[in-house]
Amino acid sequence: MPQLPNGAATPMSVVDVLRAVAGLPPKARASFCWGQCVRGTYAPSDQAKEITKSRSFTMPSRVLARFSADGVPNAVDADGRSLRGFSFRLGSGNHRSEILTQSAPVHFARTLDQMLAFLQARMPGPDGKPDMARLEALSAANPETLRQASYLAANPPPASLACTTYWGVHAFPATNAKGETRFIKFKVAPVGEERRSAEDAAKFTGLLRDLESRIAARDVRFSVMALLDRPGDPVMDVTIRWPDEDGREAVRLGTIVITGTESNEVCDASVFNPAELAEGIGHPPDEIFAARRDAYAISQTRRR
Repeated sequence: MPQLPNGAATPMSVVDVLRAVAGLPPKARASFCWGQCVRGTYAPSDQAKEITKSRSFTMPSRVLARFSADGVPNAVDADGRSLRGFSFRLGSGNHRSEILTQSAPVHFARTLDQMLAFLQARMPGPDGKPDMARLEALSAANPETLRQASYLAANPPPASLACTTYWGVHAFPATNAKGETRFIKFKVAPVGEERRSAEDAAKFTGLLRDLESRIAARDVRFSVMALLDRPGDPVMDVTIRWPDEDGREAVRLGTIVITGTESNEVCDASVFNPAELAEGIGHPPDEIFAARRDAYAISQTRRR
């Protein structure tokens, strides 16, 4: 069985391998390399202040966001397993928060070393394909690296970025005006749309075209939810869900309404950095979050 690198992984090495695995050009994003930049508005709920004092979540604001997905724009998502992303910025000035969410509630690695090994095992060989024996050995030794793919296989996404539910895989410490702190996970759920069937998703041939038409019809809105922790919930491992996560108490922090598209240069000019969090929402304690905030900055610098 392969050994995970001992101390060899850095945010920069992970960015390098992400690019190499996907065969990306130098100025492309290292992950979620295609997508659509959009604008909108955020309206807080009356309950938001019970969870956090962060003005980015308790005050109305403009929204800059980016829908994204792995793969090729307007291609058929034949197996329904491609990971999608939704990054958004709320608030302004010193009261700005930038949140990254994705279409699976878990990450594919628990540590940075594991993440690097996961990506290296998928590097194509001379025949253009990864070494399956190496890949299977890594998966057997690190079963948590299979959880994201297993979720996507069991839960094919709908045929629209606007109808997809997105999760923040990290546990964020949230502090309200009373000084009470608890961990929350973000869940961004579409409003007024039913999930499409797996068959619809397989037949769909243009995620971006669908998104543009829905925005033009004023048909894209999301509830920003906070899933509330319970004693003993794991907060250091982003490859596992909280027990009964789908059925537990959640508070609606507010509603995002997407009102128009922006040129992708607008989103490229300012990275969605997960470290950008307004007072009242703290940094998650897990290793992947610490690495991710550095990797995003590295990737943006290289794109310039």
